[in-house]
Amino acid sequence: QVQLVESGGGLVQAGGSLRLSCAASGTIFSINAMTWYRQAPGKQRELCATISRSGSTTYADFVQGRFTISRDNDKNTVYLQMNSLKPEDTATYYCYSPVRSHDGWRNYWGQGTQVTISS
Repeated sequence: QVQLVESGGGLVQAGGSLRLSCAASGTIFSINAMTWYRQAPGKQRELCATISRSGSTTYADFVQGRFTISRDNDKNTVYLQMNSLKPEDTATYYCYSPVRSHDGWRNYWGQGTQVTISS
C-alpha cells in the first residue's frame, strides 16, 4: 500500500545542480529516518545522506559540502539538493525509509531515478 515515488533525475553538465524528491504515499502513520542511496553500474549501492525525523543529518564523505538532504514531514517527502555535480556522481539514486502503516513498520525503497553527469 505504501509507495516511495522519486522524481528529479536527469542529465546535467559537470558543475551543475539537480534536486531529487521522494514522496511517500498511501496510509502512513509514521516515517522514521529517510535516506538517499546511489548505485553506479557494476558498483555496490552506497549511502549518500540520511536525515532523522527531527532533522539531524549525516553525509557520506564524497558528497559532504555539495549535497543537502532535507525533509518535509507534512508532505512525507525527502529531498536531495545536489550542487557542484561531478561525473562520478552518475548513478541511479534510491530513497529508503522505514514506514509505519496499518500493518506495522516495514522498510520501503523507491524505484530509483537516473542521474547522469556529463563532462
